[in-house]
Amino acid sequence: MTTTEQPVLLAAVSLLSALLMGFQARRVGWSRMKHKIMPPAVTGPPEFERTFRAHQNGVEFFPTFQVVLWTCGLFGNEALAALGGLVYIAGREMYFTGYAKSARGRLPGFYLTICALLAMALTAATGIILSLLDKYLNIQIFSRSI
Repeated sequence: MTTTEQPVLLAAVSLLSALLMGFQARRVGWSRMKHKIMPPAVTGPPEFERTFRAHQNGVEFFPTFQVVLWTCGLFGNEALAALGGLVYIAGREMYFTGYAKSARGRLPGFYLTICALLAMALTAATGIILSLLDKYLNIQIFSRSI
């Protein structure tokens, strides 16, 4: 695979999302220190519990995000997938910051992440279907000019 064929945008967004997850984990650690909550405890003041849950929710969504991002980029359009990934990452940060402040504060970020995931998933599914039709049934819905 040549450098120009490598999915560098997808890799960059994946790395950025992993770094965000690490930074958010660190913020949970800071909240633990602030409220004097020693691991493995996950209960305490509401501010700590919201911060902990915000991170856990990100951890729970992370595998789904990675699969959707890469599938969208490989079977759809890499640049659009990367853009969708950046929107998702921004939404995750909005979700985390909002949830740490109040339970309702998580909603704008949650809606943004869901919209980004759905858009990338629909693009990925469309790309997969078109690829299956082309590869196994020799049906080309859209002609590709070279």
